[in-house]
Parts: sequence; structure tokens; C-alpha cells
Amino acid sequence: MSELRVGVQLHPQATSVAALRDAWRAADEMGVDSIWTWDHFFPLYGEPDAPHFEGWTLLSVMAADTSGAKLGMLVSGNNYRNPELLADMARTLDHVSNGRMYLGVGAGWFERDYDEYGYEFGTAGSRLRQLGADLPRMKARLAALNPAPVGALPILVGGGGEKVTLKLTAQYADAWNSFGPPEHFAHKNKVLDEWCATVGRDPSSIERTVAVGPDDVHDVQRYVDAGATHVIVMIGSPFDLDPVADLIAQRDAMR
Repeated sequence: MSELRVGVQLHPQATSVAALRDAWRAADEMGVDSIWTWDHFFPLYGEPDAPHFEGWTLLSVMAADTSGAKLGMLVSGNNYRNPELLADMARTLDHVSNGRMYLGVGAGWFERDYDEYGYEFGTAGSRLRQLGADLPRMKARLAALNPAPVGALPILVGGGGEKVTLKLTAQYADAWNSFGPPEHFAHKNKVLDEWCATVGRDPSSIERTVAVGPDDVHDVQRYVDAGATHVIVMIGSPFDLDPVADLIAQRDAMR
């Protein structure tokens, strides 16, 4: 099994850009393996009209501010951008970060984002069909861009839908993200393995990431046993990085 990696997702709501920059610089200096934010236009919890910042613009600053951790969106809303543009954005930031980017994408789900920014929300089925159409377009654009990405620029698919999302992950993705608790993740991980067998994909070629709350970082072995190779703790403002330090200590003890 590959070595465990640990990451942090910093929520860009009810905070300031200065606080976000301080947090991701501190996480990078701590030795975290990855740093992420999210692709929404409004807060997902708490005060619905609290301050909020756009994720890809933040990623561009994160790429310049950090030097060690891999970076990404957990995850981009597929419908918010043309897939060729999204691939080009990720490739460009891969150069800014010297090869540290993920291209994280999912079908989208937060209706307020769509309604207030003028996107068609459609249905879960229509959004998944669009994701299925757009993933090969992203891969083709990444292969055509000049210059090419500096690093591997893995495509990460987020979501746990067993009939479509996990099939698309097996077909197109280099990494996959779902959520805890361990029993939930283990079940989804097994379904992904089954889809890999169906489409003829080596299951070990897909990195397995799991997003957990700051109160769920104890005994990370629970997630390793469930099949995770990368555990990402989700943190809101104020950015208390103690759960990140806990994960890093557990990771280092395993090595």
C-alpha cells in the first residue's frame, strides 16, 4: 500500500483573504501533503450571507504562496465553466505551482450557486450526464495544451453515486474523493473497485481520498483500513490547524 497522505480543505466563508493566506501558508510549513478549497459562491453552513470568496481565484494565490503541498479544488462544479477552459486553468496553475495541482471536479449540487449566478440547475441526472460528456473533453484538452502540465495533474472526481459517479471515476479519474464515516467510505470504495473490474481499470491506479470533519481525525487507521490513501480534514474559520497537526503526526508515525 502507498504511504498515507494527509490534507486540509480551508473553507472560504466567514473569513478574510488574509486569514486564508495565513492558514494555507501555515499548513504548507507544517508539512501537509495537500491543501484544498471549495468551488461555491455562497456559504454552505452558518450565516447564509456571510463573507465568501471565489475558489479558483484563491487557488491561484495559493499556488504562488506555497511550495510543498499539492493543491486543488474539492471539487469544481462542472457546470460553472467550459471543460476546456477548466483544463486550461488547472494546467496554468500547475505551472505556477511547479507541478502541484489536482484538477478536482464533480457534477455540482448547491442550487443557490446555480440560481444566483445564472446557471441552469437541471436535475441530478442531467448534471451527471454533462459530467460524463465533459470529463473526456478535459482529458483531451490537457493532452493538447502547449506547454503541457509540469506535473501529473491528476483528475480527481468527487462524489459517491454508485450508478454513475463511481462508474465515471473508474473510466476517467486518477483520484476520487468521498466522505466519512469509515463504514460509508468502505462501502463506496468497494463499489468503485467493482466498477474498475467492470471497465477493465486497475483499481490501484486511482488514489482514494476521504474528507473528514475536525472531530474525526483520531485513529486515522480506521480510514486506512477502509481503503483510504489520503485523508483530508475540512476546516472552517477560524482556522484551527490542530487537527491537521494530529493527522500529520499519525501519518509520520506510520512511516
